[in-house]
Amino acid sequence: MTLILNQADWDELQQQAPRLQLDNLVLDDVEHITGVPEYIGRGYNHRIELSPGLWVNFYDCEYYQDLMVKAPVHEHDIQIWINLSGFIYFEAVHPNLGGMCGYFSGSGISPAYVEKYRCGERLITIGVDIEPEWLDSFLQEDKQYDCGIRKLLFKGDDWKTSLYPTVTLKMRSVAQQLWNVPYRGVARRMYLQGKVLELLAMHLDLIAAEQKLRNLPKLKPETIARLQYAKEILTIQFENPPSLSELAQQVGVSDRTLQRGFGELFGTTVFGYLHNLRMEQAEQLLRSREMRVSEVAHAVGYSHLGHFTEAFKRKFGMTPKQCQMGKVNAL
Repeated sequence: MTLILNQADWDELQQQAPRLQLDNLVLDDVEHITGVPEYIGRGYNHRIELSPGLWVNFYDCEYYQDLMVKAPVHEHDIQIWINLSGFIYFEAVHPNLGGMCGYFSGSGISPAYVEKYRCGERLITIGVDIEPEWLDSFLQEDKQYDCGIRKLLFKGDDWKTSLYPTVTLKMRSVAQQLWNVPYRGVARRMYLQGKVLELLAMHLDLIAAEQKLRNLPKLKPETIARLQYAKEILTIQFENPPSLSELAQQVGVSDRTLQRGFGELFGTTVFGYLHNLRMEQAEQLLRSREMRVSEVAHAVGYSHLGHFTEAFKRKFGMTPKQCQMGKVNAL
């Protein structure tokens, strides 16, 4: 059975949720920990104000039944989300968030959507909330972030822009470092702020590069949207991707438009993008040391171990085994 809540129901539940104290953690005035109401699940949300206009959130929760929350149209700050475990599911507006699919949103007005959580699936998430005025004070000092990027991030009373960047190994590493802070007191907050700024820098650099590419091709807005959708499909289904023709048919463009437009918009071929996704995932799996090299090769779509080893070495300058043993990227 699925528990269905509207935003008012959800807000009321949050007000009733217990205040928690995590072991060996002394909270100051800018930190709040709210537990999940006991009859719907377990876990908590730990929210920390790092500076006026900048927050980091740590979510660790698990629900006792399938849960749907209906969010209405609402004002939206700039956000970054990375799921270290579990997924948030959507039928429309957003793709499913989790795994290698991250979330980076500009400010503005968010459309209504329904987010879903599955029973027994543990969700561990790092979330960053940023007031647009806070970020704009930084961007004003750098001419690299031109008018086009400002329009992307700061929509005011218009619909916000949502991006779904691939969660790279470096992004995931920073998110894990945020979760496992090695310091206490003021040093802890300084560390958290530094890591949040590092994560934000990665996302800003990503959209700056994509914005430059987006300004080059003379593609119709509808075609750009379809190509973005193709990219999302590849990101989510990289282990078993559709063929080029199947992908083109899914997003509603011709094979030729998909191939040419993908290169113009993203600066790589469809195969090249898929290859990079597989290699990034392979590196992550190898460094976790939970699978053998042959198992990693199979997990990212290679049936021949030798072909996987050659491709990995071309990408990272080391063999999969060297990566698994902790060698740093040589390239």
